[in-house]
Amino acid sequence: MASNSSKAVVSFIVGAAVGVAVGYFLNSDKKDELVDKLKYQADKLKDKFKKKKEQYEDALENELA
Repeated sequence: MASNSSKAVVSFIVGAAVGVAVGYFLNSDKKDELVDKLKYQADKLKDKFKKKKEQYEDALENELA
């Protein structure tokens, strides 16, 4: 089993890498394109969850009726 200190070091390195990547994209010329893509994907995911919620609510109503 890995020690807690090695897990902390790996977590720090991964976090730093993610931070560098985000910083790079936010300072690049494609920032607006990236933000638009992320918003689009977030909206799609939100719609998918909303549809599933409605399906579960309908199924629950049918079971209780």
